[in-house]
Amino acid sequence: MNTITIAAVDDHPLFLEGVSQGLSQIEDFTFVASGESAEEAVAIAMKHRPEVMLLDIAFPGGGGLEAIEAVRVCSPSTKVIMLTACEEIEALVSALRRGAAGYVVKGVGLRDLARAIRHVSSGERYVSSSLAASVSSARENRSQIRSLTPREIDIMRLVSEGWPNKVIAARLGLQEKTVKHHMTSVLRKLGVANRTEAALRWRAASASSGAVSSDLDRR
Repeated sequence: MNTITIAAVDDHPLFLEGVSQGLSQIEDFTFVASGESAEEAVAIAMKHRPEVMLLDIAFPGGGGLEAIEAVRVCSPSTKVIMLTACEEIEALVSALRRGAAGYVVKGVGLRDLARAIRHVSSGERYVSSSLAASVSSARENRSQIRSLTPREIDIMRLVSEGWPNKVIAARLGLQEKTVKHHMTSVLRKLGVANRTEAALRWRAASASSGAVSSDLDRR
């Protein structure tokens, strides 16, 4: 039987031990190495070339996200899954941009973690269901943003920076009543009640723009 070789890197020894022991008991998995720092992740990639590496984001002194790229340079065939307590969509976006193939939130059961590993090993992407809902929301936000006209986009950029209508009008060479007219259209298209909600929707869409592909639906 062909087995999937796995390594895990996390700075919490007890968690790391639990993961390694659990995965070692699964028939089609071979656990090859573990480490406790971003530097050890790179060393493991160079020495063992695991098919899948489980990697935390947060290490003392940082380096978790940067390690994704370093691991893939040392071992291009290694698929990196972020196994982390961080549920911020910005972290997910950053990890995927740097080349991670999966993002799993700690607390997941062994069965779901094994499923994520198999998905990623087969060439797919995997994101924990708790974050997948946020991804779907981000896609919806971007779709709504794309419905805005170029002038409405210009106005929203300034609204998101906190400028009032009077200043926006002056900067864009418009009358203030024209800005108000455009904002009424923006609120309708975004399905929000006021400019504060519109600004939050704009920032959320901008934060994830272009980073989450349709591959995330296959989980």
